[in-house]
Amino acid sequence: MTYSQTLLLGAIAGATILIGLPVGRLRHSSPTTGLFLNSAAIGVLLFLFWDTLSAAWEPIEASLVEYEETGDGLSTALGYGLIFAIGLSVGLLSLVYYERWMNRAADRPVSPRPGPGAMSVGELDSRGVMSWSAGRRLAFLIAVGIGLHNFAEGLAIGQSSASGEVALATALVIGFALHNATEGFGIVAPLVGDVDEAGNRHIPSWGLLLTLGLIAGGPTLLGTALGYSYTSERLAVAFLTLAAGSILYVVVTLTGVALKSARRDVMAYGVLAGLFAGFATDAILVAVGA
Repeated sequence: MTYSQTLLLGAIAGATILIGLPVGRLRHSSPTTGLFLNSAAIGVLLFLFWDTLSAAWEPIEASLVEYEETGDGLSTALGYGLIFAIGLSVGLLSLVYYERWMNRAADRPVSPRPGPGAMSVGELDSRGVMSWSAGRRLAFLIAVGIGLHNFAEGLAIGQSSASGEVALATALVIGFALHNATEGFGIVAPLVGDVDEAGNRHIPSWGLLLTLGLIAGGPTLLGTALGYSYTSERLAVAFLTLAAGSILYVVVTLTGVALKSARRDVMAYGVLAGLFAGFATDAILVAVGA
């Protein structure tokens, strides 16, 4: 398979994340709907957390099995284990401090840029992302976490294509495309329940949704390009654990939001729906031979 054909496959796998993004523009949604989508996002991300850590742990486990059988491989296991620990810690703690920084920046007085008097202060806000609502900032963090995960998936597509395993590369694209289609709902879940102090919905623009989709899906193409020309299991472990750490932080945050509601039954249904969706797409990936 040629380099351009491989990039096309990577682009298709990443682009399907756009399927779920229009849900974020729902104009009339009840608190129950918002809670269900928020909880479904938790379920999807819990699956991704498990799936990501499982993939990152495989080379460590393989090295330990080799050590048990032959006496070799302990240093390799320790090396992968160090990458695993550092990646997971950086992925989790970086978002903790990044969101803390964003919250402090959001509390600073607005410094409007010079412009026509007819424009509102909000439109002239120079703080950028820091001026976003809590729901939009959370959607941004989810997109970042999923983007790191999708970069690692792109590496797998590129590496399998470069090694001549065309059938495997095609199967990976099908499976990852299905995964990404469900991940789009997870990104926009905080946007459905994003309201101002008066209870009015903040409807995200198409530009914002496309930006979030690019952040989450674009790394699939980047990973595919790198994986085709460069093979590194250590790099894959690093990005998988970075993704796992960031996803874990988002899951904790989303859970805190969901627990504010008294409808724990709706929360449970949503989490189950998200988990089932994740495992169902993974089952299809295994069934097609990936």
